[in-house]
Amino acid sequence: MRIVSKRQHGFTLFEVLVALAIVSIALAAALKVSASTSANVSYLQEKTFANWVGMNAIAQYELAPEWPGTSKKLGTETLAKQEWAWQLETFSTDDPNVRRMEVSVRRSDAGEKDFLVTLTAFYRKP
Repeated sequence: MRIVSKRQHGFTLFEVLVALAIVSIALAAALKVSASTSANVSYLQEKTFANWVGMNAIAQYELAPEWPGTSKKLGTETLAKQEWAWQLETFSTDDPNVRRMEVSVRRSDAGEKDFLVTLTAFYRKP
C-alpha cells in the first residue's frame, strides 16, 4: 500500500519572485558592463588612430631637408575613413642643436581644443 502525501512539492510564489529579481539584477549589471566596454573600445580605437596621425606628422616633419625653426603648423590627414586635424609646434631647447616638437591631434569635426592625444618628440640637428 502506497501512502500519498497531500503536501505538494515545488517553489512558492515568493521564492519564484526572489529568483526572478536576482536574475533581472544580474542581467541589468551585465548589460551595463557590455555598454561600458563598447564605449571604451570605441574611445581607445579613436585614441590609437589619433596617435598614428601624430606620429606620421612628426615623421614627415623630421624627414624635411631643412632644419626646423620654431613655428606652428596645422594640417589634416585622412585615416580609417576619418578626417583628423593636427597641430605641430616646434620649440627651441637649451641645446641649440635640439628642437622639441609637440603635435596634438583631434577629429576634424571636434572642437578646436578637443585633442585626443598630444605627443612630444625631440629632433637633433643632422
